[in-house]
Amino acid sequence: MKTSPLDAAALHFSRLGPAGLSPAAPGTCGSALAALLAVWLFLPLPLPYRIGLLCLLFFVAGPAATRAEMVLGQKDPGSVVSDELIGQWTTYLPFASLSVYGIAAGFVLFRIFDIAKPWPVRSSEKWLPAGFGVMIDDVIAGLYAMLCLYGLRLLFPSL
Repeated sequence: MKTSPLDAAALHFSRLGPAGLSPAAPGTCGSALAALLAVWLFLPLPLPYRIGLLCLLFFVAGPAATRAEMVLGQKDPGSVVSDELIGQWTTYLPFASLSVYGIAAGFVLFRIFDIAKPWPVRSSEKWLPAGFGVMIDDVIAGLYAMLCLYGLRLLFPSL
């Protein structure tokens, strides 16, 4: 199937480059890439900029994921991991800095909530259409993980 340059860009962005093409656990690879990038591209920003960046990513990744679904011919394809970036960074949103252990704890917490999909994470996929539905469940999983990470920071301030 020949894809247009716009389709190729949507796929590349939705897959976070090679992360979504991992043959094993592409979502975990996407989250790991997001956790690594957060140290340089997300956490150093002031909070209003982090909020703005997440909003921008949500409104760019939604249509890109919609296009990827159409090109790949499936709903929420495993190779689309831009939602993991948004969810992982949502986990880190309120923290100006985190230790390596804090980054790792946030990564593990997000993966737990993203995989387990407790209420209303699973049902939220139906709240919004197409690619935005793909994004919103990871935002909510990220909010759960954020609250847990915040609690861990209260217990262990060195995180």
